Amino acid sequence: MFGKRGDISNTASPAPVGQPAPPQGLDPAAAPGAINTHIPDLGEPLGATPQAAPAEPPQASVPAKTDLKTQAPQQSKTDSYYNIKSVVFNALIDAIDLTQLGQLDAESARDEIRDIVNEILSLKDVAMSIAEQEELLEDICNDVLGYGPLEPLLARDDIADIMINGADLTFIETEGKMEQTNVRFRDNAQLLNIAQRIVSQIGRRVDEASPICDARLPDGSRVNVIVPPLAIDGPALTIRKFKKDRLKLSDLVKFKSITPEGATILSIIGRVRCNVLISGGTGSGKTTLLNTLTAFVDEDERVITCEDAAELQLQQPHVVRLETRPPNLEGEGEITMRDLVKNCLRMRPERIIVGEVRGPEAFDLLQAMNTGHDGSMGTLHSNSPREALSRLESMITMGGFSLPSKTIKEMIVGSIDVIVQAARLRDGSRRITHITEVIGMEGDVIITQDLFVYDIVGEDKNGDIIGRHRSTGIARPHFWDRARYYNEEARLAEALEKAEVRTEES
Repeated sequence: MFGKRGDISNTASPAPVGQPAPPQGLDPAAAPGAINTHIPDLGEPLGATPQAAPAEPPQASVPAKTDLKTQAPQQSKTDSYYNIKSVVFNALIDAIDLTQLGQLDAESARDEIRDIVNEILSLKDVAMSIAEQEELLEDICNDVLGYGPLEPLLARDDIADIMINGADLTFIETEGKMEQTNVRFRDNAQLLNIAQRIVSQIGRRVDEASPICDARLPDGSRVNVIVPPLAIDGPALTIRKFKKDRLKLSDLVKFKSITPEGATILSIIGRVRCNVLISGGTGSGKTTLLNTLTAFVDEDERVITCEDAAELQLQQPHVVRLETRPPNLEGEGEITMRDLVKNCLRMRPERIIVGEVRGPEAFDLLQAMNTGHDGSMGTLHSNSPREALSRLESMITMGGFSLPSKTIKEMIVGSIDVIVQAARLRDGSRRITHITEVIGMEGDVIITQDLFVYDIVGEDKNGDIIGRHRSTGIARPHFWDRARYYNEEARLAEALEKAEVRTEES
């Protein structure tokens, strides 16, 4: 596969670290040829500081090899590592034919790259420990075939969010807490290249002409990118990671997000095709909760999802996933969320699920809920069930619909059955704070009733919130007849009774 090529010292300067996109997308002319067994002098010894004059003549006892372990200061060691990585990476790009490399599967391509990097290190006579060499090999493979420094973070299942503020600052969220990591990129150019690599996989772009982009990773993780000139300090990349194992309602019970009785009520709500609006703030777990509720959709139901970036993970066989599209360079071809929801009505759906309601598509979703598409669901940003209803009304009004306020409220009451409120508390924990029914109107006011609420009692010595879920004592919810129709009446009554007992005991 790899043949000899001419003296690479006469070629143009190699691309900087991280600049090349995935091998299959590169211009073959950018890296013609294959490994050169006569790798030329790569300049300064690897690990040395360029143009740094020694304080005194070197002693004869100093070894000729550069040993990364001899770099005492931590910052100096880090800079030395990145210098070595840069030089080896550039030599690698000169030494391989990326067009042929792109024809291999991922595992074979990694093996080829590792063999070539090992030969480069051997020819340069770099002294590295096995651990250091493995780290360098993995980093370079990630740069060529993956997402560079992001790969170790993406591999961790305990991380909920990755937030990159320019090349030198990377933060993660684990267990609801924010922390800074030592992950860094060579420069903003490498970070921008990785961002472009991510968004290009779903046919989108991010550059100066289109500096904001929503995208997703192959596993469904949500990605947002904003680049200069809008982002002043360099590209900002935010990734909302999804766990490899999809959460279930039983997991939410284990995490104390809801009681077992509350989880039973939610499962019945999903099963009996109530129209559900999931409300909550940023990072409160709305999408996760929506995913858990969709587990109770029957497998013979036709479900259509509409999202800005497809991230829902429905397991049913009869699912159609739709995704919005931004405008092209000429400002044409945009497909909005409202376009998707309107088109859903022509696709014979039984349930419509909107990833996030944030604009005039709210009107079309309410119409769908009102016209035989029971069991439809959506999420919305708000801090309480009452505020969610107000926001829904505001979205319809801002969409240009000249309808009286009372008419809009009547439409909301006729469409929404249940509002589930999720919240991220100040200690980082996530709780379902309300399960609220929409039951009707009195005058111009929408009437709701809470089935479950979460009360904060205080906090312990570690700063963790102490609270309890309690039943409000409603014996016959508004969807009781619907539960009877689906033969869930007995289970609903039992769950409500147990919830009342638990509340009295606490």
